[in-house]
Order: sequence, then C-alpha cells, then structure tokens
Amino acid sequence: MFPHIETIFLRQMASGDRLNLQIYKFIGAQPGKKVYIQSNLHGAEIVGNAVIHQLIEYLVSINDTDLIGEIWLVPVCNPMGTNERAQHFSPGRYCPYESKDWNRIFWDYEKETDDLLGFAKSQVDSSLEEIRQNYLHLIQKKFTRNLTQINSAASVPYTERFRHQLQSLSLNADYLIDIHSSNNQGLDYIYYFRHREGSARYFLLEFGILLNKYDGDAFDEAFIKPWLALEDCFAQLGKEIKFDIEAWTLELGAGMQMNPDSVSKGVQGIKNYLAEKGVLQVDSLPLSESQSHQMYFVQSRNRTKYYAIAGGMIQSRVKLGSQVKVGERLYQILSFNKENHLPTVIDVFAADTGLVYDVSTNQAVNQGEFVLGIIY
Repeated sequence: MFPHIETIFLRQMASGDRLNLQIYKFIGAQPGKKVYIQSNLHGAEIVGNAVIHQLIEYLVSINDTDLIGEIWLVPVCNPMGTNERAQHFSPGRYCPYESKDWNRIFWDYEKETDDLLGFAKSQVDSSLEEIRQNYLHLIQKKFTRNLTQINSAASVPYTERFRHQLQSLSLNADYLIDIHSSNNQGLDYIYYFRHREGSARYFLLEFGILLNKYDGDAFDEAFIKPWLALEDCFAQLGKEIKFDIEAWTLELGAGMQMNPDSVSKGVQGIKNYLAEKGVLQVDSLPLSESQSHQMYFVQSRNRTKYYAIAGGMIQSRVKLGSQVKVGERLYQILSFNKENHLPTVIDVFAADTGLVYDVSTNQAVNQGEFVLGIIY
C-alpha cells in the first residue's frame, strides 16, 4: 500500500526560503477511523521521526485491505524548532521570537463555546454518532473563523498560523498520537486522559501518567478537552456516554537522541494499539501480551521535580529508572563557593518514595536548575 504524499506550505523566511510539512496519508480499502500521528513538535525531541519512518515502512508492506480507515503521519512537524541550534545543542522547545513553548500554543474550542450544557440538552435523544458529528461540526465551524484574522492585512503571529496548520490536519481525527521524548534523559511512558486506561495498555509501555489537571494549550489537550467537557455535560444530565476519541502523548527516551530501544517500543506499541482499535487487521496483531500487559498508572500531580539547592557539579546521582525510598541519597552537588573556603559536597535526599523517571543531561547546574524527577 503506497501513501498519498502531500506537501503543505508553512512559512517563508526572510532569506526567501520556504518551510513545508510533508504528510503521508495511508487510506484503507474500507472507511473507518482516522488516526493522526505527528513527531518532533519540540526541536530536541527527534525520536518520533524514526518511529514514523518505521511505521511508513510497515504500512507500505501491507495491503489496503489490512487497513480500516486512514492513518495520517507527519514527521518533523515543527521545522522551526527542529532546525534551532546553540552550538552542538538543539533546544527548539520555545519559539525564540515569541518566547512561547511550541506545545502550549494550541486552540481550545471549550474556551470559546458559549453554552456547552445547552448543546448537550439538545442532543440527549440523539445517537452517539449523531452527537459526535453535530459537535464536530460546531468545533470545525468555530475553528474556521480563525482564518479571517490569519488572512487579513494585519495577520497573526507565526505561532497562531502554525497551530492552525497542525490542528486543521487533526481536528476530525478519532485517535491522535503526539510523539515526544524527555527534553533531558527520560524513560519510555505515555500521558493519557481519564477513562482511557484500558486503551493505554495497548501501547505496552511500563507506566502511564494521568493528566488530571490541564488547561487545553498542549496539542493533545486541545484535541480531546472539548470531548471530555461534553462527556461531563451529559453526566450532569444523567446520561453517561464516552466517545471513542482518544489522545496520547508518547514520551520515548532522551532529547537529541534516537535510542533504538525507545524507537522499537514506540513502533510496537503504536502498531498494537491500532490493531486493538480495529484500524489494522493483520494476522500478527494484536500481540499476545496485549490483554495481559500490566501498567503502572500514576497521576500527574504525584510527581516531584528536584532543583539544585546550590550551584555546582552533580555527582553520585542515582540512575535513571531507579526506585528510591524516603531518605535515600539522590545526588551530590560539588560546590565551589568562592568564599575563601574549601569546596563542599552537598548531599540531597529523597523526600518521597518513587521512581526516577527523568534526569538532566547537563551535570553542571546553576542554583534552581532541574536535576531529576521522581514519580510516586
């Protein structure tokens, strides 16, 4: 099966060079769900590009009858962030011109809707599919109005133009997967939203973090938040419904790296997820361990980030993936105090029992800079 390949213009630079997105659309023989997968929204987080490449290779090898619905893949979805450099380091987490996180700029319909509860009341007697189509029509109608300002003489800042391009591709998807990695050095895990734990297991990762507090500005949040809000409105009316709409952020390994093990886990998990959701229908999937796979689920509020209590050099730090107990030493800071004293070594101990899931790349820290993160 060969994809439809489309190139979409993003931005013209001062030099006259033009930045584009490339989309690979795999369309199955039968209609069904739409899956949208993107990678590299943050510049240093490149691992998803290898994941998407391997997914493309896999999808090219199967028949269109093995795919129910369609899968859209967008690697290197943010060329501005990907191309940013500071000598050998690739940051690209923020738009340098506007000082905004590239994953905190997205448009959230729930913030602009006037009477969501009123809409729910008007749909109480409708089928789930009718509700979905009617609600999606409202979202798309409101979203399209943004084009008026974008195309005006005054126009808009680039982040607004950029978000419109990405969201226009994904707004009508059923399943959205945004592939990231730690900006430092991290484990492989998934962010998920409420009532989606069952589907989270299909990715076959070790643990998942429930996003129980979010503002809708991140890509996955902006996509699913309006649907979760509508589910809440129906619950208020005594009608329990759950849309088959899901959004995921995969966190795979470290920034500026394409770790083969993280890539393999990402590819395997996405293929298995798509098979479990009925999008892929091949003999080898889903994998046998899919239903019995055990995951460790935690809530996003149950995380502690440790910041350097003094400036210096980090040494004797516990390894990424370590289980630590309260009172156990996490790391030392070798501090050169410049106060006519000998250098000192400061021990830092764990305040909670948990798993070390993220550690800084740079082991030279100024006071107040990130050292490691623990989830419990």
